[in-house]
Amino acid sequence: MTELWLITGVSSGLGRSMAIAALEAGFAVVGTVRNEVDARSFENLPGRAHARILDVGDHGAVSGVVEEIERTLGPVSVLVNNAGYGQEGPLEAIAISDLQRLYDVNLFGALRLCQAVIPSMRARGDGRIINISSATTLGAAPAIGAYSSSKAALNCLSEVLAKEVGAFGIKVTAVLPASFRTDWAGRSLTRTGEGDSHYGHLAETRAARAARDGRQAGDPARFAAAILALAADENPPLNLLLGASALRGARARIAQMEAEVIASEPAALATDFDSPVDLPAA
Repeated sequence: MTELWLITGVSSGLGRSMAIAALEAGFAVVGTVRNEVDARSFENLPGRAHARILDVGDHGAVSGVVEEIERTLGPVSVLVNNAGYGQEGPLEAIAISDLQRLYDVNLFGALRLCQAVIPSMRARGDGRIINISSATTLGAAPAIGAYSSSKAALNCLSEVLAKEVGAFGIKVTAVLPASFRTDWAGRSLTRTGEGDSHYGHLAETRAARAARDGRQAGDPARFAAAILALAADENPPLNLLLGASALRGARARIAQMEAEVIASEPAALATDFDSPVDLPAA
């Protein structure tokens, strides 16, 4: 039986690149899209491309779509949770309803898809789940805190899930990409101007992010090749960094954490019931 990939958000960007690479490698691919036009476009790709219209934030629809896929096309071997979008603006100004919608798509949508494919994977004793996160989770990036927090939660979810389902032969990895040359900073980024009068100090950061749109260092085709290699890896990492700036961000975060561990040590050692030392005097 041909290995079947399910990739969410294949209309453009990294999702499209991954789908094309998987099709070219001979896999059957089900790609989720948001409308009929994108569905027809995807199914016109060479290879065994199957489109399904799905808003991953519509949790009532997810299980039914996955059940139909597995009934008509076969079990999902590789799930790639890629669908998502960005939210830009200071946290003070972001409406809670907008934040809930962001989490519905970026976090809860990914979890719902994991929950939908795991029973079949568990029964077969095999499966791959790849959750596309973000290198912005490696450091607190101003003005995109809502987006970064949704992806940071996805990182934690992925690591816990890997430990819970590893006994069933299911492997889970969170992928933390740096900036790749897609429309993420364009069509896929929701912006709010609320609060700008108080956050002029973020204007330069936001302008620089917009200026990089279309000139990002990351190559989507090479990203897709890395995902194919990850899916074939018998011992995949819990986290995969992609892009040179992701490495730099991770190393800076590790250095910061090490400094914070050292600074926290006196208080950490003095706060258990059986601590041999007392807190330093204020």
